[in-house]
Amino acid sequence: MGGIVFSPDLTVPDALVLRNLADDIERHRALKRRADSGDRDEGYASTGSSTAAKDATQEDYGISAERDAEDVGKMNGLNDPESEDFEPTVISMVDLPDIKARLPTVVYDYVVVPYIALAQKVVRHETDVVMLTHLLLYLGTSLPSALFLFYRFSYLHAIIHVAMQGWYMGPYTLMMHQHIHMRGILSRDGPWLLRLVDAGFPYVTDPLMGHTWNTYFYHHVKHHHVEGNGPDDLSSTLRYQRDDWRHFLHYVGRFLVLIWIDLPRYYLRKGQPGNAVRAGGWELSNYVAIYACWCLNPRAATFTLLVPLFFMRIALMVGNWGQHAFVDRDEPDSDFRSSITLIDVPSNRLCYNDGYHTSHHLNPMRHWRHHPAAFLRQKATYAAEKALVFHDIDYFMMTMRLLRRDYAYLAARLVPVGAQMDLTMAQREELLRAHTKRFTEEELRVKFGGKDAEGEKSK
Repeated sequence: MGGIVFSPDLTVPDALVLRNLADDIERHRALKRRADSGDRDEGYASTGSSTAAKDATQEDYGISAERDAEDVGKMNGLNDPESEDFEPTVISMVDLPDIKARLPTVVYDYVVVPYIALAQKVVRHETDVVMLTHLLLYLGTSLPSALFLFYRFSYLHAIIHVAMQGWYMGPYTLMMHQHIHMRGILSRDGPWLLRLVDAGFPYVTDPLMGHTWNTYFYHHVKHHHVEGNGPDDLSSTLRYQRDDWRHFLHYVGRFLVLIWIDLPRYYLRKGQPGNAVRAGGWELSNYVAIYACWCLNPRAATFTLLVPLFFMRIALMVGNWGQHAFVDRDEPDSDFRSSITLIDVPSNRLCYNDGYHTSHHLNPMRHWRHHPAAFLRQKATYAAEKALVFHDIDYFMMTMRLLRRDYAYLAARLVPVGAQMDLTMAQREELLRAHTKRFTEEELRVKFGGKDAEGEKSK
């Protein structure tokens, strides 16, 4: 399968997507061999339809519409509560059939099944039982642990607490990613108390996970998705050489030190004083709350609030660097060419399909369970637009490998689509290296300045 690694821990949709792409590659190779040899009788028996394989041409790059429709249909069944194949996500680590296989029948029938039925009435989408599972987990562990540290502090407990929060931060952040885009994760049709919990829990759990009140919403939804990694995006990677440690440290350092003032200033420049006041007000009010907690118990506040804040802000920038490190120099304003897709376990099984970043930018309101099917439906467009797809690597490792300039490692994890299938490994490395070059201010004016910038340059 062309060196593609199929982890046994991939989600079912991820495994379908990756095998689908691997099948395209093998079909393309067979078609190319046939075209090169002139043998019109050679066929290729794939895991998809043989008819579709025969109908494919070299220009199709092995895409089988029949195979794609079959795989999309399987994914739609997993997401459709009316389908006999419907499968809610209960916990992120294990799929529901595996839960059933591992537990005694009596436990599954009298604990898991009733919990799922109850949870589906509480969560906003019937697929999202996992979000109630995680919310109960955080409220049942993070909050009591933090409160007890304020009551009776010990360094051993503090270290264990930080380690626990470090494990929670990724999944929690992506759960909140769903929350800020959908304006909630719990049912809108429930009683007023449920709606109050849905709106209010982030004010308790966000600071424990390193987020300040509402900053994620105002930075990510109201700002990042508006600017799309363009020149006015405060987290834009365009002005940086994305394989240079010095540029990376400047990128992270600026966010750590100045985001509290940069975000309100951005809104003022855009003529949105209301958002400027709200973004700055929530950020500063959270700092006041942290200071009040520090006055109450400095050591507890340090380990429960300040340490998570420091590491979360670094993690957010490490992740965004990886998400937007590869930018096509011809069309840096294209969502297909300024973001990437990852098919891996940490991003998609543990973090709500965060690997499908291009799909998310194409439709920020798309539900997390629908990204794999949306990717396959638009696969031909991804190929035509020269999008980048990787496997067996997460955003953290993407950033680390880039900063080591280990392009051989990254090229081996590229899943080629479209014309990329004909590239050698050395050519893949050059492609990736070219996508990490910084843009000059003149280039940004030309690429993002519209007709005026183009006209100015032509003079």
